[in-house]
Amino acid sequence: MIKVIIVDDEPLARKRLRALVNEIGIATIVAEADNGKDALRFFELYQPDVMLLDIHLPEIDGMQIAKQLISTIIIFTTAYSEHALEAFEHQAIDYLVKPIRKERLEQALKRAYNFLPNLPTARTHISYFKRGEKSLIAVNEVYYFLAQENYTMLRWLDGEILISETLKDLEQEFNEQFLRIHRRFLIAINRIEALVKEKNGHSHIQLKNISETLEVSRRQLPAVNRFLKNTHVT
Repeated sequence: MIKVIIVDDEPLARKRLRALVNEIGIATIVAEADNGKDALRFFELYQPDVMLLDIHLPEIDGMQIAKQLISTIIIFTTAYSEHALEAFEHQAIDYLVKPIRKERLEQALKRAYNFLPNLPTARTHISYFKRGEKSLIAVNEVYYFLAQENYTMLRWLDGEILISETLKDLEQEFNEQFLRIHRRFLIAINRIEALVKEKNGHSHIQLKNISETLEVSRRQLPAVNRFLKNTHVT
């Protein structure tokens, strides 16, 4: 999976990019920034493969960022077509004009993938047996993994299954798509709706489209808070 940072000062623009990236399914968002200063800070912190970068930003604009990150794969996302020539002078691999269409973003991300050397690839599907027959479920349809003794339960929208893989191995393979929130839980980043903090000090993750909430352990809470803050999930 390609690691992506979204940089745009407009919340709706970030929301749309976030939805498109998750829908395309070949990249994972490691952070979002609404200004140039945070973009550079998050770049150092998360070392993304690709930056989806707006041009007009507070503090440091997109062109200045591109000048500083000359070895980084940049895809400009902007409302202005007149900056395209300058963008390509800064070695951008693509220039997307808003409103950004899914097929154009997918094309740009696939082009970025081809620029990345020896990018490790995680499985896109997980196999399991049902009534003696082998079946597959897409990883991007998984909501969470739950450790259960010698097995792991895989939960998706329409049900759950047991697979004979350890949570540790799944975390290592899918660490860019799933977040550890508890010693027993790995949760899909793109399925997180909100972090709910209760008066008794306990915290839970609310999932999209299903009524379940998952406990966040006190040990994992600081890391979960940092991650969700940087990806603008509250």
